[in-house]
Amino acid sequence: MSTPPSSSVRAARKVVADRLREIRQDAGLTAKEVARRAGWYPSKASRLENAVTPPSDADIRAWCAACGADDVAVDLIAASRSADNMYVEWRRVQRTGLRRLQESYVPLFERTRVFRIYCSNVIPGVLQTHAYATALMSAITDFHGTPDDVAEAVEARLARSHVVREGNHRFALLVEESVLRHRVGDAETMAGQLGHLLSVMAYPSVSLGVIPFSASRRMWMIETFSVYDEDMAQVELLTAQVNVTAPTEIAHYLKAFGEFADIAVYGAKARALITSAVDALG
Repeated sequence: MSTPPSSSVRAARKVVADRLREIRQDAGLTAKEVARRAGWYPSKASRLENAVTPPSDADIRAWCAACGADDVAVDLIAASRSADNMYVEWRRVQRTGLRRLQESYVPLFERTRVFRIYCSNVIPGVLQTHAYATALMSAITDFHGTPDDVAEAVEARLARSHVVREGNHRFALLVEESVLRHRVGDAETMAGQLGHLLSVMAYPSVSLGVIPFSASRRMWMIETFSVYDEDMAQVELLTAQVNVTAPTEIAHYLKAFGEFADIAVYGAKARALITSAVDALG
């Protein structure tokens, strides 16, 4: 299993590995003795406690049993699962389609008060129209080869977006100007989506900024990410989603968002860029 591209994941897995070593040392055992008691090759115990190989639930239970520490297995398994959930492969959460993934965000959306979302490739999900979401999810389904439940997934995405209109939520949204120009679906779909952006700019809960092509950049274009309050950042990669929970890393994403916010345009200038993109559709 390859190491995920996030220091949060590595740090979380190291905590688990260090705890395994402490349990072994408290039991007065060597790594080889733990491996022998668990029925493993000697090298496996070394790989586990050096965070080379992430432990399975069964590995943790066997380790704790070998060390006479069964009472700590449950908490250690929970910590290990938390580390694994920091790096979530799309194929894992999309294996039954896209609907369940959309629905899984509902609790997070409901409890978040301040959303900071930067999009470098597509319109933010909370602002997508039915037609745009359908075109986008159809493309995702085709690319990843997942079961086709696009119609249900789109309804789930639109349903979760009620937080834009209801409740005590605030949205700071930034998009690159290229997002306005990149066609998802046909011209009619894009025209409808861009028109929707113009309308949601009037919502008191929404601040929508556009980073123009002409901006003098201090911050380079990066992957799409969202920060929920100041508790977690989610980064979207081609093959996976990275859930960042380390405070230092969240701070970096907040800093990046601030840099992007400084070079974005708002209000009349943003509406002009959106209107220009509509006119370019012909």
